[in-house]
Amino acid sequence: MGTALHETNNSEVHVTEFFLLGFPGIHDFQHWISLPMALLYFVALGANILILITIYCEPNLHQPMYQFLGILAAVDIGLATTSTPKILAILWFDAKTISLPECFAQIYAIHTFMGMESGIFLCMAIDRYVAICYPLRYPSIVTEAFVIKATLTMLLRNSLLSMPVPVLAAQRQYCSRNEIDHCLCSNLGVISLACDDITVNRDYQLTLAWFILGIDMILVCVSYALIIRSVLRLNSTEAISKALSTCSSHLILILFYYTAIVILSVTHLAGRRVPLIPVLLNVLHIVIPPSLNPMVYALRTQELKVGFQKVFVLGDYVSRK
Repeated sequence: MGTALHETNNSEVHVTEFFLLGFPGIHDFQHWISLPMALLYFVALGANILILITIYCEPNLHQPMYQFLGILAAVDIGLATTSTPKILAILWFDAKTISLPECFAQIYAIHTFMGMESGIFLCMAIDRYVAICYPLRYPSIVTEAFVIKATLTMLLRNSLLSMPVPVLAAQRQYCSRNEIDHCLCSNLGVISLACDDITVNRDYQLTLAWFILGIDMILVCVSYALIIRSVLRLNSTEAISKALSTCSSHLILILFYYTAIVILSVTHLAGRRVPLIPVLLNVLHIVIPPSLNPMVYALRTQELKVGFQKVFVLGDYVSRK
C-alpha cells in the first residue's frame, strides 16, 4: 500500500492508487465466483457478437426493431467489458491496484453504458408502441433516420450527463484511505474515501439516477400501459396473442433490468449491515443483462432464429468450399 500514498513537503498524504479488495466479507474464497463470472462474460461477448453479425448479414433483419437490438448488443458488449476483465484480474491474479485516472474512467464508462442500456430500452418501447398502436403510420414514423436520431440523442444524453460524475470525484481530496471494499470503481464507494465534503457528488449521483433511469422507467411503463390497453381492445384472440408476442421478449428484459435497479437501490440502504449484498447485486447487474438479453431474444424471436440458421448455413457452405 505504500506505493499508493504520496507524502508532500507539507506532510499531507495524497492517494495515487486505489485498492479494490473484491467482495466484502468473502475475500478468502471469492476466487470461486470468478468461474460463473467468466462464463457469463464470454457468453455475453459471443452471443452479442453473433447477434450483430446476424443482423448485419441478414437483409430481412434490417428493420428498426432489430437495428435497436443490434445497438443494444453493442452497448451490452461495452458494459460487460468496462468491468468484468478487471474483476477477473482481481480474482485470478490479485491485481487489486488501479490508478485514479483508470478508476475515474471506469466510473464514467459504467454510468454511460448503464444509461445507454436504459435509453435503448426506451427507444425499443417507443418502437413497439408505434408498431402496435399505430400500425399504418409505423413505416413513416419509425424510419432509419428515426433510429439514427434516437440513438445519437441517447448517446449525447448519457455521455454528457455522466461526465460530471468522474469529474466531481476527481476534484475530491483523497489523503489517507485508499482501500475500496468492492470489485470495481463504484462512484459512491470511491467518494466515501474522500477527506473533504462529498455532498455535491451524492446529490448529483441521485439527480442523475432519477433523471435518466427514473424518467426512462416511467416512459417505458407508460408505453407498455398504452400498448396493453390498445391490445385488449382487439376483438380477435389471435390478434392479441400476435401483438403481445412481438414485444414479450422486450418486456421480460425491461422488467428484469428495472426491477434489479430498484432492488439495488433498496439494498444500498442496508449496505452498512450487510455490505456484500449491494456489491454483489451491483456486479451482477452489470454482468447478467449483457448475457441475458441476447439469450432471451434468440429464444423468443422467430426471425432472429431464422437469421441465425442462415448465417450458420452460409458459414458452413463457405468453409466447405
